[in-house]
Amino acid sequence: MENDDPVPEEEARMIEELTTKAESNLREGNHYYVISNRWFMDWQRYIGKPLHAYPFNEHAQPSLLPNSATRPGPIDNSDIIVDNGSDDLQLLRTLEEGRDYVLVPQQVWEKLSEWYEGGPALPRKMISVGDANQLSVEMFPLCLNLFDTRDKSHKVIRLSKKASLHELYSIVCRLKGIAAEKARIWDYFDKKKQTELVASNQTLENSNLQMDQDILLEVHAEGSLPSGFGIDSTGNDLALVPVEPPRSSVTIAGGPTLSNGFSAGYSSIAYQGSSLNSTYGDMDDGCDSLRPTSKGERGGLAGLSNLGNTCFMNSALQCLVHTPPLAEYFLQDYTEEINRQNPLGMHGELALAFGELLRKLWSSGRAPVAPRAFKGKLGRFAPQFSGYNQHDSQELLAFLLDGLHEDLNRVKQKPYFETKDSDGRADEEVANELWRYHRARNDSVIVDICQGQYKSTLVCPDCNKVSITFDPFMYLSLPLPSTVTRTMIVTVFYSDGSGLPMPYTVNVLKHGYIKDLTQALESACCLRIDEYLLLAEVYDHRIFRYFENPTEILNSVKDDEHIVAYRLLKRVAQLTRLEICHRYQEKCVRDSSKASERKLFLTPLVTFLEDPRNGADIDFAVHKVLAPLRRKAFISSAPGLKDGAENGSPSETIEEPMNSCTIQFGCEGQSIEGIEPAGNSSVELAFHFCLTDERGTTCRPVAKDTVIQPVRMLKVMLDWTEKEYELYDASYLKDLPEVHKSGLTVKKTKQEAISLFSCLEAFLKEEPLGPDDMWYCPRCKEHRQASKKLDLWRLPDILVFHLKRFSYSRWLKNKLDTFVNFPIHNLDLSKYVKSKDTSDSHVYELYAISNHYGGLGGGHYTAYCKLIDDDRWYHFDDSHVSPVAESDIKTSAAYVLFYRRVKAQQNGVVGGSSQCHRHS
Repeated sequence: MENDDPVPEEEARMIEELTTKAESNLREGNHYYVISNRWFMDWQRYIGKPLHAYPFNEHAQPSLLPNSATRPGPIDNSDIIVDNGSDDLQLLRTLEEGRDYVLVPQQVWEKLSEWYEGGPALPRKMISVGDANQLSVEMFPLCLNLFDTRDKSHKVIRLSKKASLHELYSIVCRLKGIAAEKARIWDYFDKKKQTELVASNQTLENSNLQMDQDILLEVHAEGSLPSGFGIDSTGNDLALVPVEPPRSSVTIAGGPTLSNGFSAGYSSIAYQGSSLNSTYGDMDDGCDSLRPTSKGERGGLAGLSNLGNTCFMNSALQCLVHTPPLAEYFLQDYTEEINRQNPLGMHGELALAFGELLRKLWSSGRAPVAPRAFKGKLGRFAPQFSGYNQHDSQELLAFLLDGLHEDLNRVKQKPYFETKDSDGRADEEVANELWRYHRARNDSVIVDICQGQYKSTLVCPDCNKVSITFDPFMYLSLPLPSTVTRTMIVTVFYSDGSGLPMPYTVNVLKHGYIKDLTQALESACCLRIDEYLLLAEVYDHRIFRYFENPTEILNSVKDDEHIVAYRLLKRVAQLTRLEICHRYQEKCVRDSSKASERKLFLTPLVTFLEDPRNGADIDFAVHKVLAPLRRKAFISSAPGLKDGAENGSPSETIEEPMNSCTIQFGCEGQSIEGIEPAGNSSVELAFHFCLTDERGTTCRPVAKDTVIQPVRMLKVMLDWTEKEYELYDASYLKDLPEVHKSGLTVKKTKQEAISLFSCLEAFLKEEPLGPDDMWYCPRCKEHRQASKKLDLWRLPDILVFHLKRFSYSRWLKNKLDTFVNFPIHNLDLSKYVKSKDTSDSHVYELYAISNHYGGLGGGHYTAYCKLIDDDRWYHFDDSHVSPVAESDIKTSAAYVLFYRRVKAQQNGVVGGSSQCHRHS
């Protein structure tokens, strides 16, 4: 480390200050820099804590990282850039923030670069996205392939999606050395002329240009038109009608718009054949998007082009456009129901975009459709789906269903209702009342066919107050209960010094929670009723994190980690926690010029202090917790140490370090860095220890009369001398077992399988609310961890099940590939519906599935959809569509299931009605 480089604590403080300052001054145009997470984590370990304040580092882990004495080398971003041998540095497209990289403000980058050098520098600009102008860092600028018609050459151009068409013309003309008035640039998506890109202030994003797509340059003499103008290689002249520069913007339906974005007179103007053209493209089929139409022959078999990681969108869209009542609705004239004034909607533009796309997919033919205009609208109204990252098809479905509802809400002025408590009234009365209130404010085709109602019962654990509500739902998110177990080894320590540490082997559900591990350990170690277990992960002889959230998923614990549990009396839970780490003094034998230093070793211990006042109280607590390790030679009533005990570690002598450095035990008065010299009052204590901070970077020696302030937690470093090694058997604190040691010949287990009914029952079962989701009890006037029970009350015609395959925690993202066995026909939910109203059938049949294959970050979405009229299933994999046997649609990739109600038999015909209807 250079002499002018700050120490770790100073680095952390300076970077925190710069980050906070940058966060308070967020604005469009700010520069952020990309840093490899591999290097950044090394630096965080060096300073002893992560900086979680970065506004764009959502996955940063806010717990303390173990401090490392090793200063990282130069900044190294080589693992996140494409090695293409050129100076044009590009990021890998598969990068994920928090996992592969972090974003730091320009001032932070400059400071880190000053201290560490290295690189390369990877600056990125902050832009505003969507109509709400949300700020976001543009990680991947738009990449366009420029084709020159003169020499058939091509060149890659990269610029921000917020750049204007004027800027595009300027770059192209400068690159090609031509005058702007001689250039014509075409949207050349899918190697076809789509629309001329007229030089204007319109952004590339609003021109529906996609990542990696082609644009075409034509150069002609001034005043002349290029050969072939008005017709492309396919003979399609619809897209080549000269287009005037837009006065403001043009809606997705192609009609002229007013300055506020509302289309003027949809129902009267509609589409005037092909005489109106949108600069947004995607309107190249020449069909009237608003007049009533019908399904074309063999319609519904068109795929959707992948525009760059848009398989999630294509999968969700195919499931929706193959929802029979939705298809029938949008193939009719629905314009009178468009709600342009709804502040919760998108001025009707989302509904028009979806309707236009649905009509294309249901028109005759199988040519893939490129949903560019729809994606553009989606990015405007839901910036979280803009760009080219992979997203979640269920999250998109939730947004689309809600957005379509608001755009098509027939209620223009929503009435106000004051909801009343049930107060012992009959469930039917309360449910019907709340449903009427809901329908009076929400009335659309989405509510008609997709919304149901469930009953929610909350019970206060203190006063037994029962609260019953009835809430609408659009889909049901079902957990996947696991039956596969996992073997875990956890070492249990007695925090009161009443016994030796003991490793226990327990079996828990593989996809369970920390509370499941805790319960298994409580049973294994015969925990008393007045005790509880405090679980923690030990890393590098420090406590890396405590597991104090019982709902944290067990998948956050890796097999190679070291987990411990401390037995504590319940009555001490609110007292001062004392965390004890151990150090020894190391002296390098081969290089006598090097000064000896203190090194961490052994397993940390945890105990509690009752009203600590001075150093003597800490000394007594340390003496007590170490008591079981006292050697027999020095204590007549030592605890029985059983060599080779079934669940214990055998007693053994201390091993010498396996390098050239050996443990150097100094005399009690030896002076070391951070410790007062000989002669201070610390010799009155039985142990040498010092108070330290959370990162372990400071050390304040503790004497008998050192005043201890009342705090929630104290951390001390216990310095072992030769005397401690003679008195105590430290082997019990060494060599913690890993959570699970995988054998070389592990027998492959059969794939886990559960039923859809098991998932539904897990969703409906009674369970306590999480600590972060407390309920305010109106009787206690306090937030309580109430128990909650859900019941189905009213089912919709279209019932959507979301299987919760993805789990997220502070530490881990995980996907469950559990096979869920779901019915294709005759899904009978009668026994789960608590309403006594039997007017509607509770039997359903499957018609669509959104599938997810692969893991997180690199997965792929497809869809299985049934053409009801043909009674045949098809596989929709982006632009590729192929028939699939019904027997093959059940896979472990099933993610979102779409069912439609099977109507009761009427006039000898069984099946769904052909028209949407409203619930009363």
